Amino acid sequence: MSPVFGLWSLVSGLGSGLWALGFGLWALGFGLWALSIQHWALNNRPVSSLEHKAQGPASVACFVLTVSDTRTEANDTGGLAIRELLVAAGHSVTGHAIVKDEAAQVAHLVRERLDDAATQVIITTGGTGISARDTTFEAVTNLFDKKLDGFGELFRMISFSEIGSAAMMSRATAGTVGRKAIFVLPGSPAAVRLAMEKLIVPELGHIMQQLSK
Repeated sequence: MSPVFGLWSLVSGLGSGLWALGFGLWALGFGLWALSIQHWALNNRPVSSLEHKAQGPASVACFVLTVSDTRTEANDTGGLAIRELLVAAGHSVTGHAIVKDEAAQVAHLVRERLDDAATQVIITTGGTGISARDTTFEAVTNLFDKKLDGFGELFRMISFSEIGSAAMMSRATAGTVGRKAIFVLPGSPAAVRLAMEKLIVPELGHIMQQLSK
């Protein structure tokens, strides 16, 4: 074999080796890039509401407040229904009370519960109509940081299918104060059960999961 041919073979082999090395490095870089894209996609994909619900607490601590000029412990069927439905769903009740339909008294009791570290959610029943004595809406909504408009909208929509156009007179609402939620329900036991079973109980853990962020 001539010296020239030997030199050419050496250079050719060296070039092939360098090309193979370069290709290998490129492939490695491409693989690392693909892994980084996959990692980013996994960590930035949209999270479904079902996943949010799964991340929510299984038990939420709730206080129940009945607003009425006539209800007593003996006939507070709405407040009792709320407490029973909460416990049946695995939630806890930090306490309950009955207060006259006086805006100042309602607001005072709600503020006390907002200051109670053991209470995460406040649920009131009564005083959401349009008569002169119905003042719960005004007393509580003035405390809201954010209003959950969808709650009242959904409640009236579901109510319409059961009681017709009279549903428009309900001012049921909900909102948040800091990391706590407040639900303002009508006084009717049937309306209370509707709101609890169709809206509040299914979403309570989800709502607290969102408020904890």
